[in-house]
Amino acid sequence: MTRHSLIELEAVLAIVRCGSFRAAALELGMSATAISNAVGKLERELDVRLFNRTTRSVSLTYAGRIFVAQIKPALEGIQKAMNTARSQQETPSGTLRINAFATAAREIMAPLVLAYLQRYPQVHIDIVTEGRLIDVVAAGFDLAVRSADLVPGDAIAIPLAQSRRMAVAATPAFFDNRPIPERPQDLLAYPCVRGRLPDGTLLRWRFAKGGVELHLDVDGPITLDEASLARIAVMNGLGIGYFMEADVRDDIATGRLIRILEDWTPPLAPLCLYYYNRRNSSAAFQAFIALARDFAAGRLTQP
Repeated sequence: MTRHSLIELEAVLAIVRCGSFRAAALELGMSATAISNAVGKLERELDVRLFNRTTRSVSLTYAGRIFVAQIKPALEGIQKAMNTARSQQETPSGTLRINAFATAAREIMAPLVLAYLQRYPQVHIDIVTEGRLIDVVAAGFDLAVRSADLVPGDAIAIPLAQSRRMAVAATPAFFDNRPIPERPQDLLAYPCVRGRLPDGTLLRWRFAKGGVELHLDVDGPITLDEASLARIAVMNGLGIGYFMEADVRDDIATGRLIRILEDWTPPLAPLCLYYYNRRNSSAAFQAFIALARDFAAGRLTQP
């Protein structure tokens, strides 16, 4: 099967528009000889004459009229697609797909994602939250957010936060008739809201202080796999909870929850936005990376 270049088809349409080979050549930035050769090559491959030529005029043959009527919509569609692709290199638009842990998505939602959408309203962001680790490229995502210790070694990573910690907390009323735990081991005598990891295993509560590290299997009346549900249970006095600090920071600040064992919850690895190097990335992708770097460096003005 013969393959025809776009220039041969564009030459035919240009001649029809301009009414002559010479005028069409000027429009396309070609020489008259080059455009004549392009049309001649196409006619030989099709084994049909497209134009009637005289020294004074040029007109389509019957076959040429049918040919032009059929290729014109297709070429206009191709041109539109190419212009759309080029525009995405100028104005951020289209869709960005991001994969993240649910806790990570909550941490970046207001300061980064919403700030980005306010600046670039023509972009649509599609965030999928899940606990399992995935192959970002194979799954069709542009970016992912995980803690730094879980970022693949061959990815490009941007640290998004300098400090992340766990928080152990319960309501003030929960401790009305109970002493506040002073050591992690004391939790074994208290009802706790247990967590389940994405792979189905129970979350062990990790503590560290002065070179001592503990992993506790706490007990309690309920096991949950979602932080927002755990917060509801703890806020209703069901037990002590183990949260990402960011998820209960406001509750602790307003006194709705009391934080305990804070000196036993050291900083965690920072969150990282990561991606793989790509050529000809869209303006939307480039703008998100630039904003993420500003956020990481503390240069991003919060909304």
